[in-house]
Amino acid sequence: MARPSTELTGVETTFGADEIIVSKTDLKGRIEYANQVFLRVSGYTEAELLGQPHCILRHPRMPRIVFRLLWDTISTGQEVFAYVLNRCKNGDHYWVFAHVTPSFDESRRIVGYHSNRRLPDRRKLAQIEPIYDKLLQIESIEENPRAQMERSRPVLEKLLKSKAMSYPQFIFSL
Repeated sequence: MARPSTELTGVETTFGADEIIVSKTDLKGRIEYANQVFLRVSGYTEAELLGQPHCILRHPRMPRIVFRLLWDTISTGQEVFAYVLNRCKNGDHYWVFAHVTPSFDESRRIVGYHSNRRLPDRRKLAQIEPIYDKLLQIESIEENPRAQMERSRPVLEKLLKSKAMSYPQFIFSL
């Protein structure tokens, strides 16, 4: 597996507002397709990405509970939108506004997932980053990834309840 750099550079990579990062994965999240924008922004070659788990791009400043929510949603056949911080192969990072949908076969069984990612609105990122920072701070108390998610889940649920919104409603309210 082509491992990302363990060193985070703090350098943000970006892409055009008219560009879309596209990927397709199997049911386990292994990459089956990556478009040229994805390859260019992430710094990986197609050969390095195909067959690898999508979490190869996971940035350590991205709360695990957001990914759990994403997977819980798409595995039920629903689409989800989320702001995601990804890590490039060289340790740089990039933000996306992701739209992830399940892919179905002719029998309506989920056979994989499709993700389109656009350049996020900076004003919305300014609202989501403090929330992610708080979730990360809570998750950092635990070493076990599953325990991290269980620790931060009530905090995210409390935030959503205080706004009387579902996660998708919250994302679109920003």
